[in-house]
Amino acid sequence: MGQTELVKPTVILFDWHATLVDTLDAMYHAVDDMLPKLEELGLLDKLVTEEDSKTIDDAKLVKYVRREKQLHPKIKRDRKISRTDIFEVLFGSDRDAKHIAHRAFNECYRDHYGEVHPFEEGEREMLEQMRALDIKTGVLTNRDREFLEHELAVIDGTGWTHLFDTIVCGGDVVHRKPAPDPIFLALENLGVAVGPEVWYVGDSTTDTVSAKEAGITSIFFNGAGWTEEWIEKIFPDTVLHPHKPDKVVQDFQEFSALVTSLYCV
Repeated sequence: MGQTELVKPTVILFDWHATLVDTLDAMYHAVDDMLPKLEELGLLDKLVTEEDSKTIDDAKLVKYVRREKQLHPKIKRDRKISRTDIFEVLFGSDRDAKHIAHRAFNECYRDHYGEVHPFEEGEREMLEQMRALDIKTGVLTNRDREFLEHELAVIDGTGWTHLFDTIVCGGDVVHRKPAPDPIFLALENLGVAVGPEVWYVGDSTTDTVSAKEAGITSIFFNGAGWTEEWIEKIFPDTVLHPHKPDKVVQDFQEFSALVTSLYCV
């Protein structure tokens, strides 16, 4: 994948789930609890048609969920796709359907959340390094505030709340990611204008779309270990799906080295 020449960041915004932290078990349990309710939520008829799916794999997932009212076991076993991306695959551009799905997920997630771990070792040091470079940092998530504030407070046994200059949650905006609204609110909180010197680091296509729609730099965090072929597939660069990340990093060691190299120029 061709990647853009980057501008030195003055603001770095991070996704939470599956980027900075691992809460996958609780997330998949909550999705498992929510999908059997599709019909009573009025969402079964809101699933996208297989013909309108972005990829063949997306179409297979929609077909399976429509029939079984659950995720395919391989998805849960692989632990690579986020709840937000699942809802994007299932409901496409239907914002009302996704709003209902996110609200139902929150009710289910309340029964499972609590335990949270850094996605990789050394993340606290990485965040401290960014702040030592006088880079403003923030967290953007589609999670609701009740969940994020708890997870921020307990992670590492000491909490990370003090490591961020702004925190924006799904319930803080009208439209969650992939809409750019959370990014705009974070920048408003910081008093910073949109531009390429603002980076958003996230693990999903949803994060990339949100960043590009906002007009900032998208860094795709490939913590799931997707192959280059798969990354090309999920960012097809078509009229319907034009957005691609400006840079792909495999881990936070590579990310830290990237940022540091720009500050050493």
